[in-house]
Amino acid sequence: MFGSGGAILKEGRNCWRKESAGRLAFLVDVQDYFGLLLQALRAARRTVYIAGWDVDRRVSLIRRAGGPGGADAHTLDEVLDRIIAEAPELRAYVLVWDFAMIYALDRESSLLFGTRWSGRHPRLHFHLDDRHPVGASHHQKIVVVDDAVAFAGGVDITKSRWDTPEHLPRDPRRVDPSGAPYAPFHDVQVLVDGMAAKCLGDLFRERWRRATGSRLPAPGPAAADPWPAEARAALTDVEVAIARTEPGYEGRREVREVEACYLDMIAAARERIYIENQFFTSRVVQSALAARLASEEGPEIVLVLPRDYTGWLEQNVLGSLQARALAELRRADAHGRLRVYFPRSGDHDIFVHSKLMVVDEGLVRVGSSNLTNRSMGLDTECDLAVEADGEARVEGAIGSFRDRLLAEHLDVSSATLADALKAERGSMIRTVEGLRGRERTLEPLSVEEQPEWLASISPTIELLDPERPSELGQAVEEIAREDGAQPRRRGWVWLALVLVAASGLAALWQFGPVADAEGAVRMVSRFKESPLAPLYVTGAYVIGSLVLFPITLLIIGTAAVFEPAPACAYALAGSLAGALTGYSVGITAGRKLVKRLAGKRVSGLRRRIAERGLTAVAVSHLVPVAPFTIVNLLAGASRIRMRDFLLGTLLGMVPGIVYLTFFTGWVIGFADEPSFTRFLPVAAAGLLLLGGLYLWRRLSGRRTTRAPASAALKQPEPAESNP
Repeated sequence: MFGSGGAILKEGRNCWRKESAGRLAFLVDVQDYFGLLLQALRAARRTVYIAGWDVDRRVSLIRRAGGPGGADAHTLDEVLDRIIAEAPELRAYVLVWDFAMIYALDRESSLLFGTRWSGRHPRLHFHLDDRHPVGASHHQKIVVVDDAVAFAGGVDITKSRWDTPEHLPRDPRRVDPSGAPYAPFHDVQVLVDGMAAKCLGDLFRERWRRATGSRLPAPGPAAADPWPAEARAALTDVEVAIARTEPGYEGRREVREVEACYLDMIAAARERIYIENQFFTSRVVQSALAARLASEEGPEIVLVLPRDYTGWLEQNVLGSLQARALAELRRADAHGRLRVYFPRSGDHDIFVHSKLMVVDEGLVRVGSSNLTNRSMGLDTECDLAVEADGEARVEGAIGSFRDRLLAEHLDVSSATLADALKAERGSMIRTVEGLRGRERTLEPLSVEEQPEWLASISPTIELLDPERPSELGQAVEEIAREDGAQPRRRGWVWLALVLVAASGLAALWQFGPVADAEGAVRMVSRFKESPLAPLYVTGAYVIGSLVLFPITLLIIGTAAVFEPAPACAYALAGSLAGALTGYSVGITAGRKLVKRLAGKRVSGLRRRIAERGLTAVAVSHLVPVAPFTIVNLLAGASRIRMRDFLLGTLLGMVPGIVYLTFFTGWVIGFADEPSFTRFLPVAAAGLLLLGGLYLWRRLSGRRTTRAPASAALKQPEPAESNP
């Protein structure tokens, strides 16, 4: 029997706290979530907490026939204004990730410029949360009302999320705030009340304290029950476990409860593992699933993933890593117990954004964590899990939830799905295969062979999906300081120019000839023989540096098109031009605007750059994953001499450029024509890299703030960081 060896979910190991909920509901797809959220917000009397990766105040929570507009539209902004005006004691707090500039085109403009999110009520408080390591994000998606009810899961209250369980190929209501239609979208949220909701309120208050320095008092008992009247509880009087990911930061130990919960659930599975997720790149989860597939007594595993991603970087970076992870799983599937699907509705793919796992009928989890490396240790995450622990009513609810999800994807009733599963003696794979083929259905997800140029740089691509903050990023945080210097007025002109360049490049990636990686290579290849090739490449580096595009990928892209020697020269020229552009913007914009562009914590590096000038610039640029543009902006804002800046940039960039261009060229040459002589320089370069990493670790002599994973799982977190 599942769980016969004792409870799987344990505080201090794979969850933070286990708290009771009088009611728990599974909300499938965003129409249900937004509708119930509106009801809960209207019942709020003391506090509303909203935390998200993104929040857009223009989003309509209710959609009517013909689209979301009209007199009965309810945007988040309108709803918050109304409920605050009607409840004199109500205060609302909105906490959103202080996003990277590369997402600027997808975000509401008021977030980018830092203007007040809503100016009509002083009791509506908004803050961009930048208290995270370099390269990390705040990815939790939580709403708490009066500490009495709470929503958590994969859904941000932002554009392009709303959809119905029918996922109609063309639904006039499925449009963003600008009226543009988007593809069918699938996601899942959980609604809880009782002590589980209060626990999520504690989590929000602690994050608010870290982000703003202000402590929010817990609200008193709710005057009325804000549980939405239309919400049907799947379970009552149930224990809910809350698992988090928090990176080591500012003296706090890292928290990896999400990762431990995944591993323990996979290990406990006996018959079936059902997974829906936006991504599948996590090495540790892939290894755990592969081990179960290789075992003779392992469970069936069904993964439901999106077929494509929503952007150039996701498609060609995380897509590449996912293809490799799925290939490894299929190699481990010695007994034919793995199936990977994507959902489709008519001629449209359904985008899967949910993050859930169901193990047998004994465990279910729904949350914000993707199956990526960064969700295990770099980004903040929050998942909710329920364990049956032998209770038949809980097992029935967990099984019904899984059957409901599969039934929706296969366009059948839950009863039909349950009957088919029973007829197939519990086999999910045979059940799905027997029911596939309707207008809305699940299709096998094939793993396409990676282009040679992309496969050759996979080790470098992994740097974009890290498991922990980089050592260089931690070093940056250690020397970060706040600086209150006032900007020069004409800095706004530079800010506008940077934003125009960012928007233009983002639009080019989205709609232009570089909308896919192969298209980018084809376009650049046309200029390969042109006498203006150096100017084209240099211009690309300048624009890329303005929008925080990773300099490492620019260098590798150059090496993929040109021979090593000219690639090295072009990359060096482009890097210097991009560095000088950022330096000039930093000089003109002033420190405060640089802080707005770069992020408050990262911009604190200015003081160390100002103190050490050439040395600080050289060290900051030495490792290819350094925040290239940020260092350039801060160097300009610090007013260090241009001579020192250029020399420091040369000293820091040349080793990495030489290594990356020649190594990439050698790898591509070996892939095109394998031979021992072509393998020798690749092997030598690989050994050089390993030696350099070893030497760096030895010389740095630094201890990071994180505790060993085993210690983090076994010991409770200190009170000051354990809300």
